[in-house]
Amino acid sequence: MIPKQDFQKALDLIGSSLNCLITTHTRVDGDACGSCLALREMLTAQGKDVKLLFLSELPEWYRFLFEQKVPVLGADVTVEQLKEGQFGKFDLIIIVDTNSNSQLPKFDEFLKHTETPVLVIDHHETSDGLGDIELVDAGAAATSLIVLDFFRYANWPITTGIAQVLFTGTATDTGWFHFSNTDSRTFRSCADLIEAGADPTGIYHNIYQNYSFPRIKLMMAMLNTLELHLDGRYASQYITQKDFKRTGAKYEHTENLIDECQRISTVEVAALFVESQDGKIRCSLRSRGGVDVRKIAQSLGGGGHTAAAGVHLAGPVENAKKTILKLVAEVITDSKQ
Repeated sequence: MIPKQDFQKALDLIGSSLNCLITTHTRVDGDACGSCLALREMLTAQGKDVKLLFLSELPEWYRFLFEQKVPVLGADVTVEQLKEGQFGKFDLIIIVDTNSNSQLPKFDEFLKHTETPVLVIDHHETSDGLGDIELVDAGAAATSLIVLDFFRYANWPITTGIAQVLFTGTATDTGWFHFSNTDSRTFRSCADLIEAGADPTGIYHNIYQNYSFPRIKLMMAMLNTLELHLDGRYASQYITQKDFKRTGAKYEHTENLIDECQRISTVEVAALFVESQDGKIRCSLRSRGGVDVRKIAQSLGGGGHTAAAGVHLAGPVENAKKTILKLVAEVITDSKQ
């Protein structure tokens, strides 16, 4: 849990600001969306001028949360425009759901250039210490829960809109409450959010029952690459640039696809390798809890959580697969012990 004095420091920092910029990690997910939107609504209600900036395009299944398109760095705004104040002159930067430069491509250049105070709100253990003030709780199942705790501390009212986005963030970051990070705190907070107006049925439909056909085709292509190793305890899958072209799917469509192979009863660790346009390989790692995949990712320059982590590797895919298989084989628990 976060000490009250840290909440107060964050509250004082916000109180002394007028113009806020809120951003999050690249490949924005539900928790990032929920945290950003909740903060924007709440700080706007406090009389602040607030702007959101994403570092990659918003996935289509989260668009129902947004009334207007959020500008994307590199597509709508350049780093130079940020540095020169053309996007806005800010006296506070808020970074949510990450504390790592590697998760902030191009934006990290702006951070090195600016002297604007930075508030970080995050639930990951991996940290580059980017904030002047940091609200970090690695025990929280989602950053959205930290935002909720901060609002409670400040005695700010939870509107229906805020409840909707914070529930979305929490539900998606817990795999709709089936990941091992789901605890009693998660359920108690979500119950409060439902009472405040969150609509779980509607949220679930928009995110999980609203797939495009290209995304389904991409999932089929991925499943055709499924391999089991180490007596079925490690599963690997991959997606190449040819798969994206053949299916018409986008990079964003890979979100949560790694979960499919975890339906296999013997699988303890899963990896999904996705080839980027530049030839690099994004490796997502998942664990049922017996293996700390964060340590594997960190050993290669990545990070994340014990049960969910990621890292970028050099291509080709086969080399990346061999690298991860070797590391998983070294740490996976012997079932006979």
